[in-house]
Amino acid sequence: MKPPILSPRRLAALGLVVLCLGQIATAHAWSLSIASAPRRVFLHVGNGTLDADNGTVNLVSANLSAVQLLSGTAQPMTSNSTQSRSLYGDNYTTCPNPATQVMVGASYRRTNNNHPASATLRVTSPANLTNAAGDTIPFSQISWTVSAPGSGVPNVIPAGTFNGGTQTLATVPANRYIENCHSFIYANSAIRAAGTYTGQVTYTLSSP
Repeated sequence: MKPPILSPRRLAALGLVVLCLGQIATAHAWSLSIASAPRRVFLHVGNGTLDADNGTVNLVSANLSAVQLLSGTAQPMTSNSTQSRSLYGDNYTTCPNPATQVMVGASYRRTNNNHPASATLRVTSPANLTNAAGDTIPFSQISWTVSAPGSGVPNVIPAGTFNGGTQTLATVPANRYIENCHSFIYANSAIRAAGTYTGQVTYTLSSP
């Protein structure tokens, strides 16, 4: 059965929650050439299904004790993703510990040189995370590092910090799949009111 042809734009969402309780040997799929096909894009963030829609929205969270909150020390965030193996190529373990990592992968295919030469991967975040009382934490308090065990291009999608807007993360050339593993960190640079703060970011892969 042929995989579905996807539109020139694809979205994936990643839920981010901060809980502040102040009380192939040479062809691993990090940057992999893939067969040309009618123009399509594919994107997954966390749990995904190859060349098909998957409505999963994974959650990244940090549950801070009063001691951690008062320490001012940056705190690693955990994930409910279970995706450890690449969706393309050799089924390689790109994210050995999905409980603290989120796999991000994107591909762009085309057969016609009249089509755009590449697709663009972006992420959009709101200005703040908010709690039920209306208190806020700037989304810029959350950053991410990247990794891809054994890869010569672990930063094919680079590390960064959310900015409360839309950021361009990477360019995906024609007939290529890129992938790595993201680990999120809460800066914890100021004392916040107790509560559960939530926000959602959206990743977009698009070709004009």
